[in-house]
Amino acid sequence: MISHINPTTKLWLAVPRRNPMNAIQRRNFVKFLLASPMIGAASSLNAKEPAESLLEPRALISQARDAIDVFDFDAVAASRLSEAHYTYLSMGVQHEVTLRANRSAFDGVKIQPRRLVGEVKDTDLSVELFGEKLERPIILSPVSSQGAFHPEAELATARAAKNTDSLQILSGASSTPLAEVADARGAPIWSQMYSTNIWMHTSSLIESAVEAGCSTIVLTVDVTATVFNQNRDRIRRFDRDNNAQCQACHEVSTGESIVEGVVEFGDAVGLDWSRKFENLMILDWEYVDRIRDATDMNLVIKGIMSSRDARLAIEHGADGIIVSNHGGRGIDTGLSTVEVLPSIVDEVKGEIPVLVDSGFRRGTDIFKALAIGATAVCVGRPYAWGLASFGQEGVEVALDILRSELDVTMRGMGAPNLASISRDFLWK
Repeated sequence: MISHINPTTKLWLAVPRRNPMNAIQRRNFVKFLLASPMIGAASSLNAKEPAESLLEPRALISQARDAIDVFDFDAVAASRLSEAHYTYLSMGVQHEVTLRANRSAFDGVKIQPRRLVGEVKDTDLSVELFGEKLERPIILSPVSSQGAFHPEAELATARAAKNTDSLQILSGASSTPLAEVADARGAPIWSQMYSTNIWMHTSSLIESAVEAGCSTIVLTVDVTATVFNQNRDRIRRFDRDNNAQCQACHEVSTGESIVEGVVEFGDAVGLDWSRKFENLMILDWEYVDRIRDATDMNLVIKGIMSSRDARLAIEHGADGIIVSNHGGRGIDTGLSTVEVLPSIVDEVKGEIPVLVDSGFRRGTDIFKALAIGATAVCVGRPYAWGLASFGQEGVEVALDILRSELDVTMRGMGAPNLASISRDFLWK
């Protein structure tokens, strides 16, 4: 199986020809392709969601309400965005093993329904989180630099979150100021924080979240200064025409650029932080303690991938955690969030909420995570596809599709509400 050849090449190889190569010729040709340096570049620039979106070519929908599933928005986004921007939205890191694992892992989780459950005539998808009742257990993950996908950027997303009564986590690398997004949402949002170990900088981020009326800080701990650099640099080398565009609208989303911004911040106040450049985003649990002591806001730690770190998060005052591998954009380990979720849920034992993201595209995916024990699920790319396709309406429809799919799944499984969903629905 050729896993790193772009979709066009895969389709070409699958087309019957009048003078087909024999098996030896085909193997030699594949070896040539895999050895070509252009394959890596082309696969990054033509990156698509694995599995569903490659089953067959999709006819492009002309309006948001025509979407049948969220992958319809992926196809439209690919047609409307520049190649660089679509690649940025779709890519993982290195060989994208983790990116693919986040989807393929769901295939290994089988669900077993109960029948003749009359209560499912009136399903209840609501969940309470930090004293706030949410209409659905679907949260908007932080997606950086949304100005790369639509002119209204995070403001369109915030208005969609408002209209669908969905909780929004704003990226620490947002294209739009935090206060403006909070105002557009019309209710408290969560503020993701890419913190550095420079306390003056961290303190300013906390203060900004307080001033914007945020209820929760989401400390992201799986990003260092070198995240994304390899694939970003490959895009620049392969598509130089888009360099200026990328530099202008979402350069701040890389860990390196965040660090550069902090160094510039230090220069502005007369401090030389350049000597700490390489390690600015490497934190420890003592730094978490300092953040915990500095604010009364809820503190959620995003990027937890082991039960030991989940226990430490509780011991250091975290109010919640998000099981996340950064959507396959952090370290290419191949370990999906669904694989580690059971051990983390078992360790936490309900002491704090356990949220999860990375790879969720279907209502059945969400149901499986809830059955394992997650409190709620965060989604990123599906609503970003909707944003890139049709702006605010695209985000709203993408969220409504996921809610509808979850509702249908719950009815089919015999689960009238979230409290009734348990591991009893999972086939062991």
